[in-house]
Formats: sequence, structure tokens, C-alpha cells
Amino acid sequence: MALKSGFESIASVFSDRNYRIFSIGNILSHNGTWAQRTAVLWLTWELTRSGFWLGLVSVADLLPVMVIGPLAGALADRVNLLTMMKVTQILAGLQSAVLAALTLAGVMTPELLLALVFVHGVILSFNQPARLALIPHLIRRRNLSAAIGINSMIFNSARATGPMIGGLLIGSYGVGYAFAFNAASYLWFVGSLFLLLIDNPRSGTGASRRLGDMPREIADGFRYALGHPGIARMLVILCVVSICGRPYMELLSGFADEVFGRGAQGYSLLVSMTGLGAMLGSLWLAQRGQVEGLTARVVTAILVLSLSLAGFAATNLFGVALACLFVTGFAVIVIGAGEQTLLQNAVDPAMRGRVMSLYGMIGRGAPALGALTMGGLAESLGFQAPVIAGALICLVLWHWAARRRDAMAQALEAG
Repeated sequence: MALKSGFESIASVFSDRNYRIFSIGNILSHNGTWAQRTAVLWLTWELTRSGFWLGLVSVADLLPVMVIGPLAGALADRVNLLTMMKVTQILAGLQSAVLAALTLAGVMTPELLLALVFVHGVILSFNQPARLALIPHLIRRRNLSAAIGINSMIFNSARATGPMIGGLLIGSYGVGYAFAFNAASYLWFVGSLFLLLIDNPRSGTGASRRLGDMPREIADGFRYALGHPGIARMLVILCVVSICGRPYMELLSGFADEVFGRGAQGYSLLVSMTGLGAMLGSLWLAQRGQVEGLTARVVTAILVLSLSLAGFAATNLFGVALACLFVTGFAVIVIGAGEQTLLQNAVDPAMRGRVMSLYGMIGRGAPALGALTMGGLAESLGFQAPVIAGALICLVLWHWAARRRDAMAQALEAG
């Protein structure tokens, strides 16, 4: 009966017209994004054969949000979120088109690729808080948990299928065609955004209109998040998992080639298996359709992540690695999407853009720091040892979070 009622909650979410249109548009867009991400990391490996460069390119894509995120969050609390989404998605589509053109022309270099990936990171730094803050405007509040789970399911199903598409395009036609596929996918999503019927969606209702007040608004957002007994601890969990548990994704091309000797096809399988596990985790969260008990599940998922990630990094058997990555993908999405649901549930609506920008800032920026560190260590220690060390740190985090689980649940699950 619980499972049935859970899937009824999914059906209820899709009865909201705006969310249905937004989700359909998301499907192809996310597949394009993951095809491009797969192609970028493989092209980096082909051009450099360097773990350090894999980390450096990840920094270029993910680190801009650490600087721009607070500004973008404050901006999201004072502007039309839908307009902000349209502008950033159009710019991201243009970036992908340039990336495809230069690659197909045969003039791509590691330095040029790094610069283009950095531009992509800057654009997405403004896009992410708007995307996250827009979701509650697309649905009824009672459907929030299921909607975030479905959003994650769409994203992570693309994490499984996108790399497969990217791998097929790379193997059959060349890396440039994976970038071209992503550029085309943006047309689909931008078109979907123009079909949404939302009346001036904003996060805050009383935000000052003076640009000079934005530094104060950013500081207010930090104080609010760090002073909240539940949000602050969730951000600590997100930070540690992002730095120590999440960066294995950026190193998978090195694992595929050096540890398992499987090349581009093996790399695509590794990424896809992570995505399949994440898709199952997203579906499980979506069909639950409730916030109660979610904090405990997030904490348990940290333990599962620690053990499965250590198992992946410790083995030289490709089949065992795939199985471990499936479990790792499940655990990562339960942590990430579970945290997002809890934050959206607990946050003051006037602070939503700023708090969700912190979530995006840590979720996108911190893995870049971890990837750069682990990639640098991989130059001398190999790819396996740094990932095992990260898994052990996540195990310590689980012990810390388990002792604070009940207090976090009380602060995050009410309302």
C-alpha cells in the first residue's frame, strides 16, 4: 500500500501543468549535458593523459560557483526566476555550439578547452539557484518532496543514458558530435521554458531593489543558513560528501583507462552504472512522497556511500567496480536529493534563493576542490588510494551525523 500511495504522489506532481512541461523539457537537456560532460573529460584525457588536468578541468567547470554563487543567489531572490532561467540556458547553448565547432574544426587544445569549460561554469553558476528556486513555483507545496525526487530521477536517468549517448557519438563520429548534441538539446529546453505559464515567479517578496544592498542581502543569507540548526548541519554534510565522496566521478576516465584498461567504452559504462544507481535512488525518493524520516535516510546513505566507494576504489575487477558504482550512485543521490528536499522544506521563502545558492555552490564547487586534490595525488599515488581516503573521511562524517540525526530531523522535517 505504501508503494502504491507513493506512486500516486508521482501522478499528483505531473497533474501540475507547469511542472509537467518543465520536466519533459529537462529530459533531453540533461541527456545533452551528461553527453557533453562525458566528452569533455574524455577529450581532456586524450589531450593530456594527466590526472591533474582532469581535476583542473573539473575546477574550471565547478569552481566558478564558489565565487559567483552568493551573488547569483541574491539575484535570484530579487528577479524573475523564469527570465533568469531563459537567459542562462540560451547562453549555455551558445557555449556548447562554440565547443562543438572548434572541436570539429580540429583546433582544440587543453588550454582552449579549459577556457570554454570555465565559461560554462560561470553560466551555470547563475543558472543553478534560479533552477532550484523555481521548482516550488511549478507545483503545490504538498508535492514538493515528490517533485524534487522526480527532478533528481530525470537528472540521474540522464546520468545513465547521457554517457551512453556520448560514448556512442564519440566512438562512431568523434567527440565534437557529443558537444553538438548538447547544443541541440538546449533548443528543446528553452522552448519548454517559453511554454510555462507563471506570473512573475520570485523567491523573496520584500527584497530591496537597490544594487548597493546586495552585499547585505548576501550576508543575511549566510547568517540565516549558518544560524539554522538543521540547515547548517546539512550544509556540513553536503560539503564533506562533495569534497571527499563525490569527486570519484571526475576521475572515472583515468580509472577506465589505467586501472581497468577499458578505454572510452569502459568509461561510459562506469559513468552509466553510477547513473543507473542514482536513477533508482531518485525513483525511491520520489515514490516516498514525504519529508518525514528523510533525515535518517540521508544519514544512513552516508554509511552506504563510504562502504561502496571504498569497495570500488579497492578492486581491480571491472564487474565488481560496476556493482559498487551502482550502490554508490544510489547513495549519492539519496544524500544530495534528500538534502535538497529538507532544505526546501525548512527554508524561509524569502531566503530560498540565497540558501539554495549555497546548496548549489557547495554541491558544484566543492567536488572541484576534491577532484583537483585527488587528481593531483593520483599523479604519484595512482587513482585508487585518494578515493579510498575520501571514503574513510565520509565514514567519519557518518559517525558525526548519526549522533545529531534526531536534532536535525526536528529542525528540518517540520512544516
